[in-house]
Amino acid sequence: MSKIYGQEKILMCSPEHFGIEYAINPWMNIDIQVDNKKAKNQWQNLYKILSYELDADVRLAVPQEGLPDMVFSANAAFVYKNKAIMARFKHKERQPEEGYYAKWFLDNGYEVITLPENMSFEGAGDALFLGNTIYAGYLPRTDISSHAYISELLKIPVISLELVNQSFYHIDTCFCPLTDGYLIYYPDAFDDYGNKIIEANVTEDKRIVVTKEEASYFTCNAVNIGKTVVTNLTTQRFTKLLRDKGFNHIQTDLSEFIKAGGSAKCLTLKI
Repeated sequence: MSKIYGQEKILMCSPEHFGIEYAINPWMNIDIQVDNKKAKNQWQNLYKILSYELDADVRLAVPQEGLPDMVFSANAAFVYKNKAIMARFKHKERQPEEGYYAKWFLDNGYEVITLPENMSFEGAGDALFLGNTIYAGYLPRTDISSHAYISELLKIPVISLELVNQSFYHIDTCFCPLTDGYLIYYPDAFDDYGNKIIEANVTEDKRIVVTKEEASYFTCNAVNIGKTVVTNLTTQRFTKLLRDKGFNHIQTDLSEFIKAGGSAKCLTLKI
């Protein structure tokens, strides 16, 4: 099957060195190891869905030994037009990723922007466009001070949402904007104020609420291209909700990556 590039460009990084070498979120347990061969097959399946079925232009970063979480390219940067605002990882285990990803963006013609050293920010894991506004998560991994910095830098409004459930430590694990202003989200990942903000900005008919069970399958950690949503394996209920809103749903097993606290969205960065 020939490959026709579409307009959506995505950066991924293969799981050559993926494994659980440390525990920096509630999903990770060094005693519950990844099957690397299985993980590679799961990653390849996602790559094929995006690249061939959905015609995305998928670019690849080079994986580095000793950086098992580099596979989660979503955290590398927040990309707007030709600007790449690089991550400042909170945990020292991931900080060496910053230089490799910065080089990739420089080599590919992007303007690379780094935040102050004392300001943690974890890229598109914690900053997502919904319409013309950036919704950004804070507390577990990203400092709220980074939101104002990014807003001023890009001249784009940022709405800050506190993440109150440690299991959903990046906003992209519990909040997924879709085409035409729709939103998949897990309300229990946010405080009352955050839920009121979401409800005030997204009309009820465009909010797709996931259950606790669906959230545990990382259903919100989805990739949206056009009218198609790609997720880990999840419930029939969720598939019906999407179809009722006019979306196609593709499921693919990403269970090995959930062991490290990531799924489809974490494995991709829209550039």
